[in-house]
Amino acid sequence: MFLSYQLAVALLTGAVCASPSPAPRAIYARQNQSTLQTSPPFYPSPWADGSGDWADAYAKAKDFVSKMTLMEKINITTGVGWEGEQCVGQTGSVPRLGLRSMCMQDSPVGVRDTDYNSVFSSGQSVAATFDRALFYARGLAMGQEHRGKGVTVQLGPVAGPIGRSPEGGRNWEGFSPDPVLSGIGLAETTKGIQDAGVIACAKHFIGNEQEHFRQAPESQGFGFNITDSYSSNIDDTTMHELYLWPFADAVRAGVGSIMCSYNQLNNSYACQNSKLLNGLLKGELGFQGWVMSDWAAQHSGTESAAAGLDQTMPGDVTFNSATSYWGTNLTVAVLNGTVPEWRVDDMAVRILSAYFKVGRTLDEPEINFSSWTLDTYGPVHYAASQGYQQINQHVDVRGEHASLIREIGAKSTVLLKNTNNTLPLSKPKFLAVIGEDAGPNLYGPNGCSDRGCDNGTLGMAWGSGSSNFPYLITPDFALSYQAISDGTIYQSVLDNYATSQIEALVAQADVTSIVFVNVDSGEGYIEVDGNIGDRNNLTLWNSGDDLIKNVSALCSNTIVVIHSTGPVIVSEWYDSPNVTAILWAGVPGQESGNSITDILYGKVNPAARTPFTWGADSASYGADLLYTPNNGEGAPQIDFTEGVFIDYRAFDAKNITPIYEFGFGLSYTTFEYSDIKISGSGVTPYTPTTGTTSAAPVLGNYSTIISDYLFPNGSFPRIWQYIYPYLNTTDLAAAADESDYGKTAAEYLPAGALDGSAQPKVAAGGGPGGNPQLWDVLYTVTATVTNTGSVDGEEVPQLYISLGAPTDPVKVLRGFERLSIGAGQSTTFTADITRRDISNWDTVSQNWVITNYTKTAYVGSSSRKLPLSIKLS
Repeated sequence: MFLSYQLAVALLTGAVCASPSPAPRAIYARQNQSTLQTSPPFYPSPWADGSGDWADAYAKAKDFVSKMTLMEKINITTGVGWEGEQCVGQTGSVPRLGLRSMCMQDSPVGVRDTDYNSVFSSGQSVAATFDRALFYARGLAMGQEHRGKGVTVQLGPVAGPIGRSPEGGRNWEGFSPDPVLSGIGLAETTKGIQDAGVIACAKHFIGNEQEHFRQAPESQGFGFNITDSYSSNIDDTTMHELYLWPFADAVRAGVGSIMCSYNQLNNSYACQNSKLLNGLLKGELGFQGWVMSDWAAQHSGTESAAAGLDQTMPGDVTFNSATSYWGTNLTVAVLNGTVPEWRVDDMAVRILSAYFKVGRTLDEPEINFSSWTLDTYGPVHYAASQGYQQINQHVDVRGEHASLIREIGAKSTVLLKNTNNTLPLSKPKFLAVIGEDAGPNLYGPNGCSDRGCDNGTLGMAWGSGSSNFPYLITPDFALSYQAISDGTIYQSVLDNYATSQIEALVAQADVTSIVFVNVDSGEGYIEVDGNIGDRNNLTLWNSGDDLIKNVSALCSNTIVVIHSTGPVIVSEWYDSPNVTAILWAGVPGQESGNSITDILYGKVNPAARTPFTWGADSASYGADLLYTPNNGEGAPQIDFTEGVFIDYRAFDAKNITPIYEFGFGLSYTTFEYSDIKISGSGVTPYTPTTGTTSAAPVLGNYSTIISDYLFPNGSFPRIWQYIYPYLNTTDLAAAADESDYGKTAAEYLPAGALDGSAQPKVAAGGGPGGNPQLWDVLYTVTATVTNTGSVDGEEVPQLYISLGAPTDPVKVLRGFERLSIGAGQSTTFTADITRRDISNWDTVSQNWVITNYTKTAYVGSSSRKLPLSIKLS
């Protein structure tokens, strides 16, 4: 009842997360759909002001932009087109001022589409470490590798999807369905990437929670007759308390770029949703960097410019179409007055502010790879087959990162079950390793394009979030090496369906069996075994459940290792007495076999925590994916009626007992918690932000002589399909690619879209991430954690808070720390509680408030094991 009431209140108060009116071309398709969620407009697009720690970079950017011509500004806001140059996305350059073309490159686990790079553990895996230092170290190492390849922007990290539904295909790229864990992962990874001198691009903003129906053409290719991307319909409270939360952390951490997503939000495309981009991101969160479109996620020209989009990628309307919403069209829009000069100036300032903020200069090394081929020589303009030269220098950027990847792989492995101290292993007499997931892909680790198959062990999932393995250490390889060194009998069967051979092996005397199973998923342009990006269900792949049951029926010491992109249903076998240990090893990257061997043999004492909940069945999670269109040929409608109640919050609200709760994980030692204390800091009351901004700065006058914008024939060759800012004719209406550019702005842009005068500040804003007072520390909680076992270990104490209202979650994670504690020793866990931590979003005042309900802090080892509690005074 609460969720329906909450949504109704948001609608009645006009507080639903909002967007501009649809572009004219879309209005007619929706004119009879009065029940669809919509969003109010927010204009004009806020201009950057250098707030927070952006002042120096902002000053450099303003100075640089003031020297640029209009076409040079447009050149860095528009990609050159798919396969136009060497990177998956690339802007035009400004050679007159020495600015090299900017290179945007996947992925969130390593540099995509090149060689001599590392493959890191997934975001979801590193989240399981609950270790801020490892979040940062992984980001730094990935940033260093991107920098070494000549990349300007790493397209990651990911908090969209956050993981609303466990079947979501790209959940593995992000961190966790908990917004605090996800936000800390996003922020620390951003800091690491940017400290390496590479701009981080946090994505996908926002409500991008499934792969099905994210793009109409892609969906049509799979037989679904829809004309628009799905709409995520999210109420205002849910937006702030769940989906926006981690992006606020990224903005506060100084992220340089944010990628808007394919989907619609409340029936307006995310890349032209003015409430989302202008109101929430740039207004409320005070974002100083730039908004980049996902690839072909832009659906309009002037409308998206007014709504807050700053850069279109890869530049063409559809791949290799040779048309663009911007480029020439944006030049026309400024010349005919439908886009003000200050808006293009702001786009350029935002891009260059982020560029200078990470320490970039005008003498950056050239891009030394090609996304389109590993050949040493080839065309730099791949689509046009022009510019033959050396395009791959095969630069080795891996450094010493293998040891970090191995460490993260081990420290992210969650020990879910360990009966009678089965683990760690110590020179077992006879070791049998079973399952395809223990072995290699017979086509090689990169044998399937973008890892679009599930052959062999799961070291990486599929899609644009993948990269090429330099090698992949399989569990079979690493375990056999360990066993041979120990004098252990070692045999393996790497075919899940070799039933007679498996049974003959595991039925022998004194056998310890380790069964490796997996579950894969990925991006929606690839289908694997009937799974279109998203998983069809939560069961193991390749008959993994039958494999476990068959082995454990014959072997009384069966250990199960799961590689997966999220939770799986283990109900049929997890409590079998013959299944003596279960480990979740996530998506670990290139050192997979070494990492799991380190855990199995006790070289690393496990302390990881599951970053999601393991339910007894898929219905327990509540929020399911939409697998069948529900709006005729129009945009599928996905109503987030569960509100903030996803994952453990849903289990708590419904009083459902999970198999393994969020935050759960075992160790080879034991810990006790005691002596919780709380202290207050006496911070002053919260003050909403007031006042007005300065007027939009205009950085230089542009020529009004139309002939100045014609393509400079003879100066350089025109590249086929390349996106330029130049005109082909002095007739502006004829120069534009679409009819909207022949209209006046008043005909189709909402009121205020062109207004560059001083604007009221957003009450919940005031600095990058939001009102700075949200991060005031109101309380500090401490507790004693004691290692009561006989071996040294690490423990992850967690702080949860009950916000008190009957409509709130039972508890929400608000802090954690991974602590090293010697055997028999104690240490102190300390966690600060900020104003934001104990606030709720108020839809009436449009601000954060601390309600009058009693707040309680809990400390323990998981979301369901919280022995300590204390009320906040």
